[in-house]
Amino acid sequence: MHHSDYPLSEVPTSARKGLLSTSAVLLGFTFFTATMWAGGTLGQAFPIGQLLWIIVIGNLLLGMYAVALAYIACKSGLNSVLMGRFCFGEKGSKLSDFILGFTQIGWYAWGTATIALVLVRTTGMPEWLEIPLMVLFGFGFCVTAMIGYRGMDWLSRFAVPAMMLFIVISLFTGLVDVRGFAGLSQQTPTESMSVAAAITVIIGTFISGGTQATNWSRFAKTPKIAVIATLAAFFVGNGLMVLTGALGTMIYQQADIVDVLIAQGFVTIAVLMLFLNIWTTQDNTIYNFAVAGCNLLRTEKRRLVTVGGAAIGTVLAVGGMYNLLIPFLVLLGTFIPPMGGVIMADFWLKHKGRYPTLDKAQLPDFNRRGLAAYALGAGAAYFSPLLPPLIGVVVAAGSYAVLLRLNHATLGDSLPSTAKQ
Repeated sequence: MHHSDYPLSEVPTSARKGLLSTSAVLLGFTFFTATMWAGGTLGQAFPIGQLLWIIVIGNLLLGMYAVALAYIACKSGLNSVLMGRFCFGEKGSKLSDFILGFTQIGWYAWGTATIALVLVRTTGMPEWLEIPLMVLFGFGFCVTAMIGYRGMDWLSRFAVPAMMLFIVISLFTGLVDVRGFAGLSQQTPTESMSVAAAITVIIGTFISGGTQATNWSRFAKTPKIAVIATLAAFFVGNGLMVLTGALGTMIYQQADIVDVLIAQGFVTIAVLMLFLNIWTTQDNTIYNFAVAGCNLLRTEKRRLVTVGGAAIGTVLAVGGMYNLLIPFLVLLGTFIPPMGGVIMADFWLKHKGRYPTLDKAQLPDFNRRGLAAYALGAGAAYFSPLLPPLIGVVVAAGSYAVLLRLNHATLGDSLPSTAKQ
């Protein structure tokens, strides 16, 4: 693929994909182990009836956020880091490149370590194999990402139906073991959590992923396809992950479906689920890193950046630093959604629903209004006790709308470097 997935330009009409392809890649991305763990915390805190409504509301809000960005991505052919040039400036967008890229490489390290540790524990391999396995998976999982959208599409078309089948088998077995919904309704919560906190958990777990899902929704042939595929992934797919983790905890006291399948006696299926679940998220994660890295460095060499990112992630995994990164990565998740708020406001309010092409756009070094709105949104998210991710999005978008109306010298865009010379 000579274009290497257009890391620095719009996706042309000739490279656009249909509903099946777009949905498969996005669903593979949202089938994420950490989401099941989040669902496990909900399963301990709510009865089944209330739990189902919370899952629906939380994932619907998450889905609508991802859909709004997906529509813009498909209309423009750009991903979030390229949109960042318009709302943050040519140099200002490097801030979003760094935050998005660092978050993804941290999660890649976590996934690389996780599959090695779980595989050794599950199969009874000797512990000394953990580090060689981390190296193997650290570089192995990036192969489909190096190929690009086409490679992830091939993997997802096989992996997503297989994982759906494994989940259905596990859920059916679990319902039989607990004597159906009647048995579930008799389960009593063991922990306490407010509804607002539960919705925050659902949204916060994967809203950073929703911000970067534009890497694939921009390949959709039409905005309708982008919207349907994204909603299927972030409402249905992510909701299924939350529900799976919640039911696993309620029935077996295990949130991860791999552990649940082992408890149910499906060891072979558990190992397959482990590989497919981690791989379909890992290749998307390192692809996200590569796209952000290409924009940061202004290079078309996406495959080289992909391998470099895999090497960094593998070193972090082998060094045991992935455990230290988790709290910081979760914190960064608070600061990512406001970027989406600024992007939406910039696209609709400043550019009236249509970006100029990147090669013809006259962009400033720093869009001070966009950067200020992002800072306000990130601050609001950090200090908000209620639904921080959504508060960050709303405050960032609202702040940008207000700042666009203010004509003040300090808010003026910084001129491009070429214009200053």
